[in-house]
Order: sequence, then structure tokens, then C-alpha cells
Amino acid sequence: MSDTSAFVEQAILVHVNFSQHHNSEDLGELRLLVSSAGVNAVQEVTTNRSAPDAKFFVGSGKAQDIADLVEQTGATLVIFNHALSPAQTRNLERLCLARVIDRTTLILDIFAQRARTFEGKLQVELAQLQHLASRLVRGWDSLDRQKGGIGLRGPGETQLETDRRLLRERVKALQNRLAKLEKQRDQGRRARLRAEVPVVSVVGYTNAGKSTLFNRITRADVYAADQLFATLDPTLRKLPLKGVGDIVLADTVGFIRHLPHDLVAAFKSTLQETRDADLQLHVVDISDARRDDNMQQVAAVLQEIDADAIPQLLVYNKIDLLGQAARIEYNEFNLPVAVYLSAFTGEGIALLQQAITQLLSERYIDVELNLPPQQAMWRARFHQQHCIAGEQFDADGYCQLKLRLSESFWQRCLKQSNGVLENCVVSAPVI
Repeated sequence: MSDTSAFVEQAILVHVNFSQHHNSEDLGELRLLVSSAGVNAVQEVTTNRSAPDAKFFVGSGKAQDIADLVEQTGATLVIFNHALSPAQTRNLERLCLARVIDRTTLILDIFAQRARTFEGKLQVELAQLQHLASRLVRGWDSLDRQKGGIGLRGPGETQLETDRRLLRERVKALQNRLAKLEKQRDQGRRARLRAEVPVVSVVGYTNAGKSTLFNRITRADVYAADQLFATLDPTLRKLPLKGVGDIVLADTVGFIRHLPHDLVAAFKSTLQETRDADLQLHVVDISDARRDDNMQQVAAVLQEIDADAIPQLLVYNKIDLLGQAARIEYNEFNLPVAVYLSAFTGEGIALLQQAITQLLSERYIDVELNLPPQQAMWRARFHQQHCIAGEQFDADGYCQLKLRLSESFWQRCLKQSNGVLENCVVSAPVI
């Protein structure tokens, strides 16, 4: 008998450069995703287009080239670094005589491999079924329509309808089970709120070093590796901090460009830890050439899950790869805004704990302002400090701001504005 456990699937990677799209996917990131999935890339195909082809996404000529490569290399899988429609997937599979998957399906497969907890496995299955729902096609000609005659009458519904009904029932069952687990999470969350235990959530782009940092601070044994989505299941650990007391540190799944909406929807309960945190540690791989773009992608996902108003501390990781020294970066109000460290060597960990202590020691208050257009500089400053919980503009250009910020920061702003902000206050607690 042959050992199938050592089987590694051979794949052809396809990447299209779109001249009119600035947010196109990165080929290097596709290689990392493929490696994380345990797939061996035998060939890469790149091409330039102004827009996707409706039938094959890459055009008929390039599609035939891919089919020829499949035959030459014996590859069993074609992976596109883009989102394919169900019709494009079917057309490519018929031409290439091999399985064709897109970027979303690849990410879902990696998540399925990484899930360890019961909740994580349910969330991944839900995301996969929701993604599959739009891709169900007729599979059996003998059951694709209701038939009459002796021995030929169907079950009352077509095979496709049966598949869709079974899928809907499974999705509903998964949603119900996840809802129960979410209630359990809420109970734990409410207990922490009653005990006034601060929650610090570790967020960032995938493979930025979040789990390595988490292990270094908490002495936990969370799986950490140099691969995308090494961590999937959230992990909570209690951590004593001098001057603050016990805090809860939450390690979360890494974000990525164009994170599939099915995943965001399925992992809502897991990401709740990020939304309800008192402070976010945004871990950034400082050695990554695309770190600025990665930071923007993380900010976009945080906005999508309504977690962009949480106070944030930037943690620039992997300084050992650049030969930099550990340090804390402060703003004009003497509050930490960034910490430079190496989670791998441990350099700068004490500085990170110092910065967290200083930020959590601050008392946070809620303030509502009505800023006139000529005071837009204050709105920009509040945005820089990630303390805006809500904002809207009226017809006259006035901006109604809802702020959640530290008491000391608010007092400094009042002093620096020379009475301007006091005149703009709609409501604020008496200090």
C-alpha cells in the first residue's frame, strides 16, 4: 500500500497584473499562501490585462497555455491569485482537465488545516459552505430533472435542489451551534467587565509575529511558525502588569488583503475580542517591504468589523532583521504610540509592557464635540490618536464628534486649544 500522507499536490500558479487596479494581489503573497497550504508550485504563469475575461478570466490564448502546462507537468491543481466566478472556474476546469481554485478557496483551505478548537472548526466549515453555496452546479444528469414513467419518477426535486436544501440545513445548524458558543463567550466577557479586567487584543497582518510576541509576553505555547495563518483559533491569557493589575491578552487570527467576506462573517464571534478590547497592539513586520500597505489592509479589516475606534499601540516587530535598537516612540502628549522590538530575541519586551502600563493607567472618558470647519485640525489630531468613536457632518460643515479618550489627553487638548474646544463641547463628564 502506498503512503498517501506524504502526498504533496502539484500546482500551477496564475497571476494577472491589471494596469488600472492599484489594489491587485501580490504574487509573492500567493507563493506564501501556497506554501502554507502544503502545495508544491511547479510553474508560475503571469500575464497583463486591462480587465478580466468573462469566460476564462485570463483570455482564451493564455487559458490554453495553462492547459498545455497542466498536461506537460502533470499538475493536478491550478491556483488563481484572484477571485473567480463559478462560471469561470467551470470553464477553466473543462479546458485544463484539472481542479481550478481561486484565492478565496485557497485561504479557506488553509483555515481548515489550521483549525484546532471545536469553535474554530465550526467557523471554518460555515465559511466553506457559504462560499460553496454560489458554486453548486448540476452533477448528475440522471437526477437533474423530474421524470415521469414507471421507475423514472424523481424524488420531487432535482439533485441540485436537494444539494442546496441540504447545504442550507447544515448552514443553519452550524449558525445555531455557533450562536450558543457566542453566548458562552459573552458570559466570559461580561465577567471580565464586572471585574474591570482590561483586555488587550493583538492584531496585525498575517505572519507579522503576533503569536511569537504573545508567547514571549505570556510564556504560552501557542503555535508559531514562519507561515501565513499559523494561528487561527483565538487564545486568551491572563497577564499581571505592575501598576495596572491583571489584564487579559488576546491573540487573534492574522488579517490579509481582501480577506474573504465569508470568513469575516463566520468569525464574527472570534473577532468580538478585538472589537471589545480596551487596547489594540497592532503588530507590524518592520522588515516587510510592503509594511505600509499591510497596515492599511489591517485598518480596513478593523473598520469592517467595527473595531477601528479602539485605542491602538503600534508594535514594530523583527527589528533584529534590520539591526535596529529597541525603543518607545512618544507623541506630543508624552503618550506611547509605537514600540520597536524583536519578539524572537526578546529585545524591547520590557518597553512594550511599560507602554501598555502607561496607556491602560489612563482613565478614559466620553466627550461629544461640535467642531466648526475652521477647527478641522483637531479632528485630524483625534483621528491620529484613534479616539473617535463616531462622527457625522451637517449641512454647514460642522462635524459632530463622539470621542473616547484618556482624561489626561483631553485635559492637554483643552489647555492647548486656549478655550476653543471648551466652546465646542456638547457633552462631557464632570472631572
